[in-house]
Amino acid sequence: MTTLVFGHKSPDTDSTGSPIIWAWYLNEVKGADAEAVLLGEPNTEAAFMLKKWNLPKPRIISEVDAGQACVIVDTNNPAELPGQINEADVQGIIDHHKLVGGLETKGPIDITIRPLACTATILVDLMGEDAAKMPEAMKGAALTCILSDTLEFRSPTTTDHDRAVAETLAAELNVNIGDYAAEMFAAKSDVSAFSDAELLRMDSKEYAVGGTKFRVSVLETTAPGMVLDRKDSLMDSMKTVAAEDGVDQVLLFVVDILNEEATLLVPNDLVRTLAEKSFGATTEGDSVVLPGVMSRKKQIIPNLAI
Repeated sequence: MTTLVFGHKSPDTDSTGSPIIWAWYLNEVKGADAEAVLLGEPNTEAAFMLKKWNLPKPRIISEVDAGQACVIVDTNNPAELPGQINEADVQGIIDHHKLVGGLETKGPIDITIRPLACTATILVDLMGEDAAKMPEAMKGAALTCILSDTLEFRSPTTTDHDRAVAETLAAELNVNIGDYAAEMFAAKSDVSAFSDAELLRMDSKEYAVGGTKFRVSVLETTAPGMVLDRKDSLMDSMKTVAAEDGVDQVLLFVVDILNEEATLLVPNDLVRTLAEKSFGATTEGDSVVLPGVMSRKKQIIPNLAI
């Protein structure tokens, strides 16, 4: 049976690149039969990565069959995985997020969760000396994932090890990190083709605070005005998206990569209270700037309070 390798729903760059990298390793180094798949359309930066390194887009699945062998990367949260995940044969988890719980496996499995900024960094580590066998496309994917998750080392999640792995890959590829990251972020920032609902779901995770369910959406961009110019229609669409997705409220943080700050849209009193209790922010209008806030994993999710 082919082992499927996939990340979370609403795949960003790391959840697109890491399945590809690990499936390559399982196939070419371990002699297994593995296939990288996605749980949704990749975002614009992930699509840029696929084109840049001439990587075919993995097929998209929404369900897994009972007994299907799989390896999960870049998440361990059942809410971000197919609804039938506990009926599948999960054989491994490789992740860099906090342990959520709720997954059930058929037997003992290999689990690697490390406090690094990017799953791709962990994959390179797990390969050991075999990482040198990665073709240019796999090295390019890994570099893109690391620069994406660290926001070119600006994110507070960045570790010295993430930086070292990225710099080694860049040197091997003869890639200038600053120039390449600028290309990546330009691709990520062009969201003109997406509807409001697509933007709100593009890079989002579900999270509950005191019984209130949120879809926490983050848009990282070097052109925040492109998103904020649409804030009225985005806030209108939040109600529809929340109802369709079974959550109480959508939160949208527009992260300005270059100025290292986030703007939170404030459509109602619930979000206003959340902004004040979570970030000590004083809100008067329909948005609030949060200086220094760049990471959902380290700065947004842990602080959410209502």
